[in-house]
Parts: sequence; structure tokens; C-alpha cells
Amino acid sequence: MEARLASGIWVAAYFTRLRQANIPAYVLHRGDDTAGAIAVKSARLDGTAQLWLREWDFETDTRSWRPVLDGAERDIDARIARDRAQDRDLWVIEIESRDGATLLDEM
Repeated sequence: MEARLASGIWVAAYFTRLRQANIPAYVLHRGDDTAGAIAVKSARLDGTAQLWLREWDFETDTRSWRPVLDGAERDIDARIARDRAQDRDLWVIEIESRDGATLLDEM
């Protein structure tokens, strides 16, 4: 079982990595610093986006980042609103990346 890093620390490290790659990022909703789940919206600046969530892989007992929704930005925003209504501790990060780069595969 993998160790779990506090959400606030993970977000700070992710923002550092995004700054190094010159990818603009914003915290749209601040969640719980210790155990809040994190959603990453990657806006392509053409009206489309992807939503990334960290999900459990029960076979390997690890969590990995996966794109769970890809399409119109308004649809991504609606999904985020529904998720936030159910989980007030959810962090929502938006990055602006025309090519869809998130760097999540490097985290």
C-alpha cells in the first residue's frame, strides 16, 4: 500500500512542477489540506477540456491519475460542480494547456 501525501503538500508540489514547465494553473476550489481529493481540469483554450481524477487500481493497490471525462468545457464544469456538491473537501485545479499536457504522468 502506498503512503498518502497530504493534499495541500501535493498541490504545492504540483504547482511548482507546472511553473517549471510554464503551464499556467489556478486553484478554483481549495479542499481539505490533509485528505481532500483532487480534480485537475486541463483546459485546452478552445472550448474543450479534460477532467483528471486519481483512482484506485485494486489489482496493484495503488492510485493513478486517469482522464475521466473529455469534451466540452461546460460539461467538465458541470461534472466538477456535481462532484463539489457531494464533496466539499474536493480540491479543483485548472491548468491551461493547448496541447493537453498535465504532467500528471510524471507525478
